[in-house]
Amino acid sequence: MINLDLVGQTLGPYEMSYTWRDVVIYNLGVGAKATDLHYLYERRRGGLKVCPSFATVTIYEPLFPILEKLNVDLKTVLHGEEFVKFFEPIPPEGKILTEVKVSGVYDKVKAALILLDTVSTDKSGKRLFETEMTLFCKGLGGWGGDPGPKREIQPVPANRPPDFSVVEKIPEIQAALYRLSGDYNPLHIDPEFAQAAGFPRPILHGLCTFGYAVRIFIDQSCEGKVERLRSFGCRFASPVFPGDNIKVEGWHIGNGTYAIRVSTERGEALSGGRAQVK
Repeated sequence: MINLDLVGQTLGPYEMSYTWRDVVIYNLGVGAKATDLHYLYERRRGGLKVCPSFATVTIYEPLFPILEKLNVDLKTVLHGEEFVKFFEPIPPEGKILTEVKVSGVYDKVKAALILLDTVSTDKSGKRLFETEMTLFCKGLGGWGGDPGPKREIQPVPANRPPDFSVVEKIPEIQAALYRLSGDYNPLHIDPEFAQAAGFPRPILHGLCTFGYAVRIFIDQSCEGKVERLRSFGCRFASPVFPGDNIKVEGWHIGNGTYAIRVSTERGEALSGGRAQVK
């Protein structure tokens, strides 16, 4: 039985210290190329840039003990949705302090839905970003609890082609590389664990796909300027496997807002995507 006593509690702050090496490893983990020196070279004129989706790695250290306290088996967990709101560019090194609130645990009958909200600051207390994470936990529903609010997926415009469309191949090594940024869930590396969780082989981290989408979006719609991204969010619709080709598409729908879709040959991988730029 899932432990509901944590609902409403705020845990932390959790401290994450990192250097330029961690940033470069992360940027490589979300597909930065050798020519992307702004993401890879710490001595570049103008400084090393942090792909904004780096914000999502701050949840990794607290996530696993929080799931343990919730009495949730890792094999049941699928990432449902992710939303990040940015206030300041992320520094290329330093300390980030993160508080995590267990905002809700909802009964979806065949699963439990867990909502985790985080607030992250630098060591001076300046707010850097906030995240909202939804986790879908198979087989843990059915206790007669609150089913929670329904979120409607906002479709992409059907009456016109995207303003940009980029296809990139996910290297076979990518999940093994991305996990070095802190998500050590064996679902992404261990074939036996993946099969026990219902997949034919290890899948790519959802937040790796998310990072690919953020990086490509910044290249296509922000002139490569990471500081222009104000928010990015989506629903995880279906898994991506190392070796897949992913297509990232974006539609400008006004006032700096973009609709985003990420797909593979099998269909949508990230749906209901929205990004805001300044």
